[in-house]
Amino acid sequence: MSSAQATKNCITLKGSAQIIVDYLKYGIHSILFQRGIYPAETFDSTQQYGLTILMSNDPKITTFLQNVLSQTEEWLSKNMINKISMVITNAHSKEVLECWDFKMQAENGDNQAADPSQRTSSKDQTHIQKEIREVMRQISATVSYLPLLDCICTFDVMIHTLDNTELPAKWDETGAIVIQNAQAVQLRSVSTGLHKVETVVNYKMST
Repeated sequence: MSSAQATKNCITLKGSAQIIVDYLKYGIHSILFQRGIYPAETFDSTQQYGLTILMSNDPKITTFLQNVLSQTEEWLSKNMINKISMVITNAHSKEVLECWDFKMQAENGDNQAADPSQRTSSKDQTHIQKEIREVMRQISATVSYLPLLDCICTFDVMIHTLDNTELPAKWDETGAIVIQNAQAVQLRSVSTGLHKVETVVNYKMST
């Protein structure tokens, strides 16, 4: 028996939620940079997934995302989320110009336990990282076909939960996001074996 024998990989629901939230964090920061929502000098480069990713160093943005994503992780570990939406709007007219949807789907894992909290996945972490890397590359490539955002823009992140989810204090319910003359592009999916994320960018076609 080889002493270098690999130990079986085991991802729990909580571990899966952490992997997905990490992807959301780096993905949202990358979109903010790629779409020019904030000045390039307010971003620092970091290495993740074998890529150089630019992260905002603005304390307001990092605190906001930290709060949203920590709540996302808690709900995702209980399979209470349908979708996360990053919405980019014209700061003056409030018109929605782009909406990046991260659609969440619960997967059964390996043991398909009746209690979802007991499910685990043995999917190789390097394979998951490869899937995330491919989507991150696609996010960077979207600047080649998405319309130029030539106005001052702002962004928000919305968590679409199951109907019976109790909202934290200071959180509000929100209505549907509508983009006039919308087009959609589906990017690659990411799967941990317990959560699957489909990333779609919806954008307003230039007239």
